[in-house]
Amino acid sequence: MSGNEDPHARTVERASPMPASASTLWEWHTRPGAFARLAPPWEPVEVLRQQGGISNGATVTLRVHAGPIPLEWTARHSDVEPGRGFTDSQLSGPFASWVHRHAMVPLTDATSTMVDTIRYVAPFGPLGTIAAVAVIDGKLERLLRYRHALLAADLAAHARASQTGVERWRIAVTGSTGLVGKSLVPFLTTGGHDVLRVVRRGAGPTDTAWDPAHGAIDAAAFEGLDAVVHLAGENVAGGRWTPARKAAIRDSRIQGTTLLAATLAKCARPPKVLVCASAVGIYGSRGDELLDESASVGTGFLAEVGEAWERAADAARAAGIRVVHLRFGVVLSPAGGALAKLLPPFRLGLGGPAGDGQQWMPWLSLDDAVGMIHHALITPTLAGAVNAVAPEAVRNAQFGAALGAALHRPAALPIPTVALQLLFGEMADATLLASQHVQPRALEASGYPFRHATLAAGLAHVLGTAP
Repeated sequence: MSGNEDPHARTVERASPMPASASTLWEWHTRPGAFARLAPPWEPVEVLRQQGGISNGATVTLRVHAGPIPLEWTARHSDVEPGRGFTDSQLSGPFASWVHRHAMVPLTDATSTMVDTIRYVAPFGPLGTIAAVAVIDGKLERLLRYRHALLAADLAAHARASQTGVERWRIAVTGSTGLVGKSLVPFLTTGGHDVLRVVRRGAGPTDTAWDPAHGAIDAAAFEGLDAVVHLAGENVAGGRWTPARKAAIRDSRIQGTTLLAATLAKCARPPKVLVCASAVGIYGSRGDELLDESASVGTGFLAEVGEAWERAADAARAAGIRVVHLRFGVVLSPAGGALAKLLPPFRLGLGGPAGDGQQWMPWLSLDDAVGMIHHALITPTLAGAVNAVAPEAVRNAQFGAALGAALHRPAALPIPTVALQLLFGEMADATLLASQHVQPRALEASGYPFRHATLAAGLAHVLGTAP
């Protein structure tokens, strides 16, 4: 230890092999969306201001949280070596000091090692040092483990796309502010693609506005695009299904898809592919019946909506555009959706199965949702219905037990069927209590490499508990 080094300084380091050259790894970090892509879903972080990209003297200001308390954190880039790495140093923020070196170490022309080294001094002197040993080191190790796993998988996915000739596409995305869209956009931009966000309100200089309810869209914005990803739609589980809410769920899907498909069909230079979100609700509740993409449409509100939703893209299909309907299961992320709602009671040890717990619960991790969309974009053989679920099918009781185990909490308190029906009405029967034993046959046949094929692996990744 040098004479002027703080005796309370702590170091956390992680080195991981990457399936890309050091220069490719560097380029990934310099592209828009890199920070957002690396932010773990269990830690809300927001970029408030950014000046200068990755260059000496450039700064970035973040909003982070210490428990429920929001804090601003400003760091400055230094020691920038293009193709090799850069350093972030705290100018102001929660630590007494913070220096983070991001190093890209070349191994071969197609491989490298990512090395993150964080040297910090906790606030509050000796008390902070005790907290660092007990808590902060572990949180940083958890963060780096998550970032390296995600980074390696993203780089591998972009390398596969490059091998198919997909290098830099222009891709429009609706629903970019939703749970999946907020992860998809930075995944695409860090891969080198240009993304046009299609938004209903607050359109920025690189976005385009639309209003499906009134049939308003800028058709010229879609000319010459390579692909369109359509994720927009009212949240199914956002509240009790009143007649007005059911109409919003139905109309937001059918009106938007109809308008988008008709617009693309009229383009002089239409996109190669339209990837549309759909849902496993299209199968209805089917008990133990195995459901692959050849299964018939079920009965009930969600099945009726799903069938009309997929049919609304017929104009694009008739115009020769390859259309893929990704029938998503429950997307797992602590940042939103079903898992975010389940976490508070499960963390208190109050979790358990819904009803008798024997209903099948199709699921997938958030990063697999992003990966499946990307795979659908770059795989010409995929068209029509594609079940977007993990290959490991689980019953609701198994899901609850796995979530409890991931959180080191008991999960044995069932929620009676009648209670769910009283709380949520029709929505409970169609979502929480519905049984869909869905199989991802089309994805498996097309060679999709599942990031998280088992529930234990998926929960460990999104919750940051992976070894």
